[in-house]
Amino acid sequence: MRVRDRARLSVVGVLALVAVVWASALPKLAEAADIAPFVGDYVGSADVVDASGETTPRDMSVSIHETSDGFNVSWRTTTYKGDGRVKEQKYSVDFRPSDRPDVFSAAMKRNVFGHEVPLDPMKGEPFVWGRIDGATLTVFSLFIDERGGYELQQFDRTLTENGLDLSFSRFRDGLKSRSVQTFLEKR
Repeated sequence: MRVRDRARLSVVGVLALVAVVWASALPKLAEAADIAPFVGDYVGSADVVDASGETTPRDMSVSIHETSDGFNVSWRTTTYKGDGRVKEQKYSVDFRPSDRPDVFSAAMKRNVFGHEVPLDPMKGEPFVWGRIDGATLTVFSLFIDERGGYELQQFDRTLTENGLDLSFSRFRDGLKSRSVQTFLEKR
């Protein structure tokens, strides 16, 4: 066999290998998570339980919608303190597909070139990412404190017939410090 013929066979072999790898990836691409079932506005309330067992009433809402290159999750909590104070917090995060199937990166601020980028946890900002695993959309937020300790928040939002089951947990340095489970009705 001449060198030229062997080179042609090598090229054909490499192209065949590339085609096999590409074809095997197609089913995985088709299985990629879809945000569409989660899209909507949801409301509910719950008693948040802290590490000491103390409960605090809270109203909650979440809005999930598709964007041109991913999706957005916006949520609001209203906490009713025992002394009559009311505290409201709002958050909104845009998510983009990552290189990993069903895992989404958050783009939460713009860099000098105008591109959205994640915040920097080493500067006290949260590092946020999301994933879709079956019927559950999970959003994680990681905070690193000034002493190098950490706080991890996990929001699991699982589809139900009429809304979402919400399970929230906060961990500080590996210990659960707060949790809540409730149902959010789809509006």
